[in-house]
Amino acid sequence: MMKKSIGRRSLSTLLVVLTTLTLTLSGCSSKKAEESTADATEATETTSSTNSETEEAESTATEDDLSKITIGIPQDIDSLDPHMATSAGSREILFNIYEGLVKPDQDGNLKPAIASDYTISDDGKVYTFTLRDGVKFHDGQTVTAEDVKYSIERNAGTDGTDPLISAFSNIESVEVQDDSTIVMTLKEANTEFLAYMTVAIIPAANEDPEANPIGTGPYKFVSRSPQENVVLTKFDEYWGEPAYIQDVVLKIEANSDAIVMDLEGGSIDLFARVTSAQVSQLSDKFDIYEGTMNLVQALYLNNAKAPFDNEKVRQALCYAIDPQTIMDFVSDGKGTELGSSMYPSFAKYFDASLNDTYNQDIDKAKELLAEAGYADGFDFTITVPSNYTQHVDTAQVIVEELKEIGVNATIQEVEWNSWLEDVYTNRNFESTVVGVDASTLTAYAMLSRFESDAHNNFINYSNADYDKALEAAIAAVDDNEKTKYYKECEKILSETAANVYIQDLPEFVAVNKKFTGYTFYPLYAQDFSKIKPAQ
Repeated sequence: MMKKSIGRRSLSTLLVVLTTLTLTLSGCSSKKAEESTADATEATETTSSTNSETEEAESTATEDDLSKITIGIPQDIDSLDPHMATSAGSREILFNIYEGLVKPDQDGNLKPAIASDYTISDDGKVYTFTLRDGVKFHDGQTVTAEDVKYSIERNAGTDGTDPLISAFSNIESVEVQDDSTIVMTLKEANTEFLAYMTVAIIPAANEDPEANPIGTGPYKFVSRSPQENVVLTKFDEYWGEPAYIQDVVLKIEANSDAIVMDLEGGSIDLFARVTSAQVSQLSDKFDIYEGTMNLVQALYLNNAKAPFDNEKVRQALCYAIDPQTIMDFVSDGKGTELGSSMYPSFAKYFDASLNDTYNQDIDKAKELLAEAGYADGFDFTITVPSNYTQHVDTAQVIVEELKEIGVNATIQEVEWNSWLEDVYTNRNFESTVVGVDASTLTAYAMLSRFESDAHNNFINYSNADYDKALEAAIAAVDDNEKTKYYKECEKILSETAANVYIQDLPEFVAVNKKFTGYTFYPLYAQDFSKIKPAQ
């Protein structure tokens, strides 16, 4: 295990603790590293396929049979319904089962998918899509314009419910012009709206996508054993470039301490959440791909709960924390420091200068605490999902750094499903360390969650100036003006210390050398169709 000195006497105890830990990362984007590793039959009709099908697909690929691959994932998916799935870990699996009218490629470009072509009116309000001929659902039925209309309206909440995608509240109408043409008209112009057309298209006749997941992607669903695995198989009638590997087993690896052993033992062939420490323990049977996560890791604060309803308290925590110290421990110094809720893959929106809004200043932190009425500090709890060790270890460093300003934090590790329910859904928490990503390639997807009345504003942030800037960004048709307002949103989040921002983490992917072709995307996705036998 690697040891690192952080040059702070107050963290010496933590050094002993953390150097005995094995870390786990999550991620998304960039390039393959040097070879040296120093430095998700017709089985979609029901979720209960036969045991023989599952057992056959679960057998790990051998040297002579590379038609199967077992991929480790850190947690079970939260839903098989693509419109209801919440976590990034679920979305990255469903990426292989479902598709939208368009889909992103590895460079972040939106390419025609179920739609073969589209046009956007000059005023940015009317989007017209032409469906690709002969696209099949996994049940063998051909995708129709009615299926598209149903999928879009389901997310827009036209039945009177809240929209599942907040941007869809801007949809005025979805019309079937003919068998292969869909016309969407917006209430207000939105130059980013195309990115939301990655939303999954599902059959209008499928009344229960959770029990009967049917998409159009390169892989179709076979079975799921909760907390154990998800099994997928190649869809032979896929409209696009076919997948190379026949069967994919997604094995849930909730115990991060077992990842290296399971990779070396052959029970999994690939894991996209290994840390630099784990990399150093792997043999030369593995290639290591290096990328970035494309997410914002932060100490997220419940702004509705005291003392975090006090801006000065939040600012004090920002001054007490040193992101580089955290990166040194958690990722060998790798990663990108962040000063707000945006990461570098969104190049034109990312503002690196916000990293200097708060440089570590213990005296300033203590001064702000005193002004806020907490001269003697306070106690609080950091709730962290236990299956993401990098977040747990980040919390460990934060605990030690906050001691220097008299603030005592206690880490509460919880299972992922508990985190989703208690923290994300019910907002019953004081603080948490997680990574927040964008569900689509839009700045709005990152920043809309902090609008005062946003359904996914799990930190309960409320700021009138922020809401006004976000509204202006949405309304702007000129790209430069839109960018200006989004950056204003980021600045407000930073200056008001909505959260304690830390970093965009690096990602290391361990792939058994029997396989190759792992591809990074500029959002949280794993494309199993690109993976192929190395020989």
